[in-house]
Amino acid sequence: MPSYAVLYQAAALCLTYPDDDFRARLPLLREAAPQLREFTDHAAVTPAQELAAHYVQVFDFKNRHSLYLSWWQDGDTRRRGMSLVRFKDVYRAAGLEFTGEELPDFLPAVLEFASRTGNTDLLTEHRDGLEQLRSRLTAFGTPYASVLDAVCAILPTRTGVR
Repeated sequence: MPSYAVLYQAAALCLTYPDDDFRARLPLLREAAPQLREFTDHAAVTPAQELAAHYVQVFDFKNRHSLYLSWWQDGDTRRRGMSLVRFKDVYRAAGLEFTGEELPDFLPAVLEFASRTGNTDLLTEHRDGLEQLRSRLTAFGTPYASVLDAVCAILPTRTGVR
């Protein structure tokens, strides 16, 4: 598995709700993706309830730190529905059916898709939103910003191929 695929998968796990499964995977995440050590080291020493509360504070209260990529482009408009269909179409074209509880534009799902298929089109198409999210997380002072830093650092440009 290429190193960028490992990073995308590890970043996907770091950006999901930090439940017991996440905590059990922390040592593996730390070793597999050294680019994420700032976050994984923080998560390892932060009490479980505190880390979970911080996740909710950062991602669940306002769209200011939305993990839904189409929100950054379309906001809460009717256009967003068509964007969500596009995500599902890209998954289907790769032979995958999106069946998650989340919407198909949920960043961890898109990162997992890129990890499994090597297809970074959805990430590059939404790079502006990723950069906005990264900037806002940095300004907020959350360790989650370092996860976005690592993803954006290896993300190809629209003209680049990975």
